[in-house]
Amino acid sequence: MATKRSAGLLLFRIPDRSTGLPVEVLIGHMGGPFWQNQDGEAWSTPKGEYTPDEEPMAAARREFEEELGFPPPDGVWLPLGEARQPSGKINTIWAMEADLDTALFVPGTFTMEWPPRSGRRVEFPEIDQIEWTGIDKARSRLVPGQLIFLDRLEELLSARRD
Repeated sequence: MATKRSAGLLLFRIPDRSTGLPVEVLIGHMGGPFWQNQDGEAWSTPKGEYTPDEEPMAAARREFEEELGFPPPDGVWLPLGEARQPSGKINTIWAMEADLDTALFVPGTFTMEWPPRSGRRVEFPEIDQIEWTGIDKARSRLVPGQLIFLDRLEELLSARRD
């Protein structure tokens, strides 16, 4: 079986460079019944799976728009690389400095049988909310396999300051 791959875009902003306020990242709470009423380890970077014939950056663009309801902003795509998740899936993530209004959020949806073995098909949002949050808070909220991308973002931003 081929390894599953996902690609995504992690937006970050620096609220006020003059005061040195911490960097914030845009993360999304995963939708559906399995994540309901959970906060810790229930958030993700907007991302999704792609096939071998799709370019990862094109997939990251597509998934951002599917999950958030609007295209990614214009900006410089900064590679954060790949990381194997505990499930075995490989995530490829980029970062981009941008500020966007979370009120524009219109979640994409997916359909699944719920409750299990009920025969009922129910539609759920892929991401049910998005939020700008500091990197420290994001560490307690993101699924563990994505924490490496916060580390890489901090390294990248630190190198840009030097």
